[in-house]
Amino acid sequence: MKLIFYKYQGTGNDFVMLDGRSKKFIMPNEQQIKLICDRQFGIGADGMIVITKTKKADFEMLYFNADGKPGSMCGNGGRCTVAFAKYLDIITHKTFFLAYDGLHEAEIDNKGIVKLKMNNVKGIVSKGKDFELNTGSPHYIAFKKNISSLNVFNEGQKIRYNKEYSKDGINVNFVEINDNQLFIRTYERGVENETLSCGTGVTAAAIAYAFLEKKKKNYRVNIHTPGGELMVNFKTKDHDNFTDIYLTGPAIQVYKGQISI
Repeated sequence: MKLIFYKYQGTGNDFVMLDGRSKKFIMPNEQQIKLICDRQFGIGADGMIVITKTKKADFEMLYFNADGKPGSMCGNGGRCTVAFAKYLDIITHKTFFLAYDGLHEAEIDNKGIVKLKMNNVKGIVSKGKDFELNTGSPHYIAFKKNISSLNVFNEGQKIRYNKEYSKDGINVNFVEINDNQLFIRTYERGVENETLSCGTGVTAAAIAYAFLEKKKKNYRVNIHTPGGELMVNFKTKDHDNFTDIYLTGPAIQVYKGQISI
């Protein structure tokens, strides 16, 4: 089977994108997706995304982890999907699209900056000094100092594979607070390694930061990741109810190609 694919990245979080709108399109199976995402034997990516038709919105985003299994919501993947949809002339500058966790609203400017509205978040679970919450995908947030020297692979695995999370897995975000900027490194389930950025993860970290601060009603949090800069805006109605959540950052097409699988 030959596939025409597009490679996109959002702050270093990279994805293989497929246009699945044609009736002739054949969805790759789990092993094929795993091969496509393999960085030695395939194209190489943190995940694979397929755009399909739906009557409920402009398009539907189907996301698969690098291990070949269907994934939950992916924030950076959602931003890249919006950029891909614009490239395919499905949309112009604004869109509503369907993802794993429901409908999302987004807009893209002429410089490729995508502003993606995330779903509301209610409820944060305290885990000692750490936090657990779901922003379309489950996240464990650990606030630490000097995370530049942290072994994210080892420390992330300890949490992701402990008895509480080993069955379904959890994404682990290590967060360092620097004034109003957060520096974040991520261990991502499905990839089972550190990724350069994670959209739902930086969103979860920004919300956990607001939960800790307990002051403002309107937040704008600047995020630094190993892959680049992002921004998260949101409002708080009460201590653990977060609305009008927007994730903003670049989404870039890297190249187009063809692969036989």
